[in-house]
Amino acid sequence: MSGLLALLDDVAGIAKIAAASIDDVAGQAVKAGSKAAGAVIDDAAVTPKYVHGFSAAREVPIVMKIARGSLFNKLVILLPIALLLSAFAPWAISPLLMIGGAYLCFEGAEKIVHALGRHGAGDAHLAVTEGGGAGLEEERVRGAIKTDFILSAEIMTIALAAIPNGDPIWMKALILAMVAVGITLAVYGFVALIVKADDFGLHLNERGGALGALGRGIVHVMPGFMKALTIVGTAAMIWVGGQIVIHGLHELGQHQPYEWIHRMAEAAAHAAPAAPGLVGWVTTAFFDGVFGVILGLILIPVAHYLVTPVIEAVRRALGA
Repeated sequence: MSGLLALLDDVAGIAKIAAASIDDVAGQAVKAGSKAAGAVIDDAAVTPKYVHGFSAAREVPIVMKIARGSLFNKLVILLPIALLLSAFAPWAISPLLMIGGAYLCFEGAEKIVHALGRHGAGDAHLAVTEGGGAGLEEERVRGAIKTDFILSAEIMTIALAAIPNGDPIWMKALILAMVAVGITLAVYGFVALIVKADDFGLHLNERGGALGALGRGIVHVMPGFMKALTIVGTAAMIWVGGQIVIHGLHELGQHQPYEWIHRMAEAAAHAAPAAPGLVGWVTTAFFDGVFGVILGLILIPVAHYLVTPVIEAVRRALGA
């Protein structure tokens, strides 16, 4: 009997350790996922455009197709690559993170240029063609999944960088998997709500009375909400991208502009004793964003006149 009690006590101890490990994994997954806020917000802001022009009945199925592709990107392709990097080339994580951050700055700056100059140029590939039908739907889904792959790669790299180096490989895998599934469900669940909001508003409008007024309000508010979401997504991309590059440079030994921004944030915090933490954070975020815009504007001609021609030349050489 004493042996059985000892065994049960050991089982209970193992269960406690397992529960603590699960709590730790969940906590780290939330922390790692929150680091990817900029890419996540932009993902939510970009995706609704891919269902534009289709019937209401096809909107949610298209979003679900994109969500499945996003999960495949994260779990089947990017998660194993992230684990291999962590195991065999941890030194590459910071440079890759900086490349991803620079891409976020470039993408955000390009959206600003399009918004200020050539209106709608950035969405030309989303125009509805006369052919319509299943072919166009599959083309849109493939385009959305390709865009998602880039954002997902950034999300997974940011999450990987937020995981302590000492964690075992199985814990890193669980954390990354939780981040992948959680962010995908959150983003595409939110997108599904957005694309159906107009239909819901019209349905309420048909009911009349107070519900009808609410429905008309929803329909009226949604275009402005989508515009605001796009602006917030762009700002978040630039801020997060600038922050990633600045921190990466600091880690690699180039301590400016990191130290200058840190001094500015401390000075601003001391000048506002009522809320020093908030003021310091806002100041840091502002200068990270300014750096991100400048870097993005520098990268636009580099991407268009150097990187894109090289990629096209390689594709032609490979017969793609």
